[in-house]
Amino acid sequence: MERSVCASLRRSGMPVYLLGKELAFPAPEEANEEGIVAVGGDVSPERLLIAYQNGIFPWPAKGYPLLWFSPDPRFALVPAEAHVSRSLRKAIRRGQLRVTADTAFEEVIAACAQAPRPYQQGTWITNELREGYLGLHELGYAHSIEAWKDDKLVGGLYGVSLGRTFAGESMFASEPDASKIAFTTLLGHLAMWGFTTVDCQVYTEHLARFGATMWPRDRFLSQWRRATSEAGILGPWRLGLTPQEALAELRPEM
Repeated sequence: MERSVCASLRRSGMPVYLLGKELAFPAPEEANEEGIVAVGGDVSPERLLIAYQNGIFPWPAKGYPLLWFSPDPRFALVPAEAHVSRSLRKAIRRGQLRVTADTAFEEVIAACAQAPRPYQQGTWITNELREGYLGLHELGYAHSIEAWKDDKLVGGLYGVSLGRTFAGESMFASEPDASKIAFTTLLGHLAMWGFTTVDCQVYTEHLARFGATMWPRDRFLSQWRRATSEAGILGPWRLGLTPQEALAELRPEM
């Protein structure tokens, strides 16, 4: 791997690695104060897979080469300990939405790319990234969770799973609570399957309501490495629980 210093990213005085053609990354512990591990490189399925294996994720920023992150602290969640609000429980029990997995991956990632984000213009899901995740999906590592109202896709999310981990990437909803119901259904299955870590990457109020908290990088990487070394579940995933049944796998209402 070629080592280079990106002057515009050296606020901490630490070097940032410029990726070449070799499919390798520096240790995530070598990230600078902004959490940047490396810059550049492609987003082939093979490189993405190595990144996630090492607890690193891509996040394009306009005007910069592709950025690869391992932030400290890291926003994360233990599936079995997830908190589901009383109002969301009521919405799930109404049973108005059907939730599936890996039946509409392309549609979900396209909807996530088009979803408006507060304080953000455009989308970080570039065409190159979309193709990379589609490749990971074909290999069985990237998954979509879809919420349907009748036969219309009204919400969902996608992410990457290695071992007993799930790295959430993005979600969307065109109906109230649709993405939340999809996420809750996923969490129930992850808890049932013995998954130990959901990587939420950076803080959002939305995921904080589910109980995600800031973990020191050392704690996150230790748990991530242990969980990714276990046997995983390659796609396509099939969900055996309804949203109501998945809710029962999570922490009871307090």
